[in-house]
Amino acid sequence: MSSQVRLRLLPSARCLFDEPLRLTVAGLRSRQLVALRALATDDKGVAFSSSATYRADAGGDIDLARDPSLSGSYVGVEPAGLLWSLRPDVLHTRFHKNCSLNPHVVNFSVHEGEGEGEGRMLAQAAGERRLIADGVGRRPVKEGNVRGVLFTPPGGGPFPAVLDLYTLGGGLSEKRASLLASRGFVVLTVALYGHDDMPKNIKEVHLDYFEEAIRFLKKQDKVGSKGVGVISLSKSGDLALSIASFLPDVEATVWINGCSANTVFPLYYKKKQILPPLMFDIGKLVHTESGACIGKYVMNSTEAEENKATVVPIERAKGRFLFVAAEDDLNWDSKAYVDEMVERLQRHGKENFESVIYPGAGHYLEPPYGPNCPSSFHGLIGKPILWGGEASAHAAAEVHLWKKIQEFFRTHLSCGAAQTRAKL
Repeated sequence: MSSQVRLRLLPSARCLFDEPLRLTVAGLRSRQLVALRALATDDKGVAFSSSATYRADAGGDIDLARDPSLSGSYVGVEPAGLLWSLRPDVLHTRFHKNCSLNPHVVNFSVHEGEGEGEGRMLAQAAGERRLIADGVGRRPVKEGNVRGVLFTPPGGGPFPAVLDLYTLGGGLSEKRASLLASRGFVVLTVALYGHDDMPKNIKEVHLDYFEEAIRFLKKQDKVGSKGVGVISLSKSGDLALSIASFLPDVEATVWINGCSANTVFPLYYKKKQILPPLMFDIGKLVHTESGACIGKYVMNSTEAEENKATVVPIERAKGRFLFVAAEDDLNWDSKAYVDEMVERLQRHGKENFESVIYPGAGHYLEPPYGPNCPSSFHGLIGKPILWGGEASAHAAAEVHLWKKIQEFFRTHLSCGAAQTRAKL
């Protein structure tokens, strides 16, 4: 390595996962062409990498917040490009960083030349991107039927409470819940099956489970909101709609890229079926040369007479909705479902909703600055699925949405003055 070249991570090499990162390089030759690279490994041991070519200015400096990438994993001025353009060395693989105790460590380096060749390394630096802030409490939950993890911000509160339905299948992803707690929310993330001592598979879903989870969340000492917020993604979107529509104490619901109807599993409450499932036609999968399929149109129509009973009666909900759809979602026709829900609420004279649509974004809208996922294996379909989205537009949508979610919950979860002082 060159002792003269310096690679800096600003504002700090150790920060939260959802904080922006600025890279600068100093000590290069005037107008020198170099390759910047990033390497990381996820919780399953899969390696991810990205690279971009930059040209130093007349003073031998590079600033990713100012200078454009000329080629590589992305082009143009993208301060966080090396983070969101990280790609796995295994095709159709999602980035797994599920346990909040494991930081996302990214190794950055500067090399002579351009592209992905093995030019001489000139400088390197490691960034530790934590999923949980100092002082945030993390407690595994095994109480009654509820299985999950509870995250509690430091301080006395009171704090607004959020139920996170990020993953309802095997295992838990703590990332979104721990980061929300780091921003001033008491968050319970729950599993529905396949976790701890729960059944590996299910044939039906019971709202009673989520009612029990909400009761548990509300009784936590630091919770100050009268009701709770619910945040979802994909299949859990329709469950969030049902929770808001059939259960009390739900003040604010975030629905991200899901369906307007109850999907795949019949829904029960108090041992009675309240919604039949909307099913899908596997024959409508679109196969691509990449080996992954497009599943956007496999769901049966919610407008067909035989399927109308599957639609969640969201007009019953007393809380607020934030509907979020990515226009390039290739897993669900999310924008069409948002249009359906908006029309339904307006028809019932409701104004308890807002929506945001992201052109160019794909299915997995997550906390920002993580590796974009263009495709991965879909457990229910049994094949790799394309999730859609143009990487740069998707990354920008995640930055905007993450702030929007926090603003939405702070606005609509009544909690007293303490919550308004929390920072985004």
